Amino acid sequence: MHATTVAVDLAKSVFQIAVADEHWRVVETQRLTRSQFERWFLHREVGLVVMEACGSAHQWARWLNSLGIEVRLLPAQYVRAYVRRNKTDATDAAGGWRLRPAPGAREVGGAAGAAGLHRIRSRWIGTRTSRINALRGFCREFGLAIPQGARMGLEVLGRVLADPNTAMPGLIRDSAKLLLEEVRLLEARIAQVERELANAARHSPACTQLLSVPGIGLLTVTAMVAVTSGDVTHFKDARHFASWFGLTPRERRRCVLES
Repeated sequence: MHATTVAVDLAKSVFQIAVADEHWRVVETQRLTRSQFERWFLHREVGLVVMEACGSAHQWARWLNSLGIEVRLLPAQYVRAYVRRNKTDATDAAGGWRLRPAPGAREVGGAAGAAGLHRIRSRWIGTRTSRINALRGFCREFGLAIPQGARMGLEVLGRVLADPNTAMPGLIRDSAKLLLEEVRLLEARIAQVERELANAARHSPACTQLLSVPGIGLLTVTAMVAVTSGDVTHFKDARHFASWFGLTPRERRRCVLES
């Protein structure tokens, strides 16, 4: 059997597929386990697979590409608009193939490695911020003012915790020192991630070109290339890309007074 399009709804262990023929009619639906899912594609002639861009989607896309199958990853919000009934695996899969011929549907790009580094860095930064805020709160309880800013704040925190005559009691001081050590460790890990991103950027022509633009730094460049795979040709023009990326002008309302 030759299937023009197969829409897939991914999950951790169970996969729902909807097979459409050349006239966009669903001719088959199946609910498969992981091993059954792999065997199904190994023994079928498939031209195109449409999947919602979600966890593990890029890995499955690479595997399907290795079989010579074209894969298109679509934003979840676009697929949801074509789901006709309550949300289930079957209706999500059916929504995927309905979206395939829809005008204006855009594919999702992505370099999973760089995008993963950005997510790891973001989580570590969040953890570091929460630890610093906790230390500030402990110091405030004992009348110790810590200046704003992570760099200056950590310097003062280090001096406060190292001072045996500080107002902070010894009962909590040792644990607070462990928190400070955790912050230092997180900073070292964040710096390592940034070095890995810098190394990846040096080997990416798209990143190298973007870094030559004044005002654009390493993190912005690598994040931009990670989510677009360095290809922005599917955007209508520069204004659409800027809006998608969040670079929109601030609204300023003018008050006109009548004379």
